[in-house]
Amino acid sequence: MNILFPGFERRRIDVSGASINLVRGGEGPPVLLLHGYPQTHCIWHRIAPRLAKHFAVVATDLRGYGDSSKPAGLPDHSNYSKRALALDQVEVMQELGHQTFHLVGHDRGGRVAHRLALDHPERVKTLAVLDICPTKTMYARSDRAFAKAYFHWYFLIQPSPFPETLIGADPAFFIKYQMGRRHGGLKAFAPEAMAEYLRCFSDPATIHASCEDYRAAESIDLEHDSADASRKIACPVLALWGKHGVIEQQFDCLADWRAVAKEVHGRALDCGHYLPEERPEELARELEGFLG
Repeated sequence: MNILFPGFERRRIDVSGASINLVRGGEGPPVLLLHGYPQTHCIWHRIAPRLAKHFAVVATDLRGYGDSSKPAGLPDHSNYSKRALALDQVEVMQELGHQTFHLVGHDRGGRVAHRLALDHPERVKTLAVLDICPTKTMYARSDRAFAKAYFHWYFLIQPSPFPETLIGADPAFFIKYQMGRRHGGLKAFAPEAMAEYLRCFSDPATIHASCEDYRAAESIDLEHDSADASRKIACPVLALWGKHGVIEQQFDCLADWRAVAKEVHGRALDCGHYLPEERPEELARELEGFLG
């Protein structure tokens, strides 16, 4: 959406398993930005223009989200595994001429980025993960408080078409509730960005695909993570999270990432879950310093 990304080019690139929508702008070392649930690349509209002063910025819609393609989920959910979604992004960057790149992921995008850094370590210069701990760690420590705060993890993984039907009855209500129930409510979101989130999430194919994302996380992704339990992320990692969110309250973010990566630093920002929209200036400074 050019109103949110002035001067950026919009492209669509066909990769092995999907067709990926993206915007790109700026010149310099390449940086790939990956969004989370239930959003699109538009979450970066306050960050990307600033980074584009010094970097070649690419912000994509993950497979199943935004204006990227939304294939029906396979029985084993493998076409929504983080491995499959990570390969999409590697092929996008390859098509754009970027053999290596910096990688930033929020929420679900951070989980894709984690897998990308493990599967394609030669591609990733640095990794920044925003308001998440590793998926395997979070599932292993699930308790009553976590289940209450992250109820959607357990709702979305239910067999199709149960969650799809309930969400599809009123997608706007669901997305506003899901985003607004966290610290700060809906006031952090620009009307233009929220309109894009609502437009994209009103598509039944998006609702199904996003459920498949979570179904994969609870099944095939955990299998991949268990198989790689002895491996660590090789590149430097920046972990940032919201001081008023679940990560701060229930996890030790730096310790959890240091258990799966060789070099980690980071801190909490004074916000909730949606760092790129709640604290864009502070986040941009952190990323600029980390990316060098």
